[in-house]
Amino acid sequence: MSNKPQSVVMLNRNFKHITRNPTSVFNAVVMPIVILLMFVYMFGDTFDVGIDYIDYATPGLILLAICYGLGGTATSVNSDMTKGIINRFKVMDVPRSAVLTGHVAASTLINVVAITALVGVALLMGFRPAAGFLEWLGVAGIVVLLGVAAGWFTVALGLAAKSPETAGMSAVPLVMLPFFSSAIVPAENMGPGLRQFAEYQPFTPIIETMRGLLAGAPDTGDAITAVAWCVGIGLVGYLWASSTFKKRA
Repeated sequence: MSNKPQSVVMLNRNFKHITRNPTSVFNAVVMPIVILLMFVYMFGDTFDVGIDYIDYATPGLILLAICYGLGGTATSVNSDMTKGIINRFKVMDVPRSAVLTGHVAASTLINVVAITALVGVALLMGFRPAAGFLEWLGVAGIVVLLGVAAGWFTVALGLAAKSPETAGMSAVPLVMLPFFSSAIVPAENMGPGLRQFAEYQPFTPIIETMRGLLAGAPDTGDAITAVAWCVGIGLVGYLWASSTFKKRA
């Protein structure tokens, strides 16, 4: 059997495990929508962002939706490692690439489902993007690129953790980081220190790239920085995950 069919089998297995876990589904799909409703209806009028708050917040919450599903991925990876599933795969001669790629692909697929639901709710709430076909294609590209990059990094975190519980907690910084970016309010509206952190952390240029694309006015500088961050995070995650898997398995 070639690597491709085995990767598809691993994807199907991991996706089913995620969808059968109510906590994972809630965190990945429902929680970003709850946060969207909360910020728009409870706090939206208090933020001075220069445009309708739903138009400002949706790009940031798209990124948040990607991050909220990562804890389940880290836990799933660690469970496979600590409960002996990986050893069974080795006996079956399932290649390492198929095992790890299956987790990343399942995580990315869940992201697509979550973001589709989030954007659908945002449209019902009055979100009116000015993006054309090419801009939407650019948004999709950024979403997939970041989903894959974050997926590899999360797989690495899950493999490095000692238990499924600590694996889930290891993804918390990735979940919290968007709140310290321009996702909720512009970085220039923040206080000293926090403003600089928000401006130079990786998620802000990614959010601003999506915001520009959805507004129909993409910024090339932000886009280059966003792609560079995604590639860098993905490369670090891939190398770390591959190295850790080789040592532990």
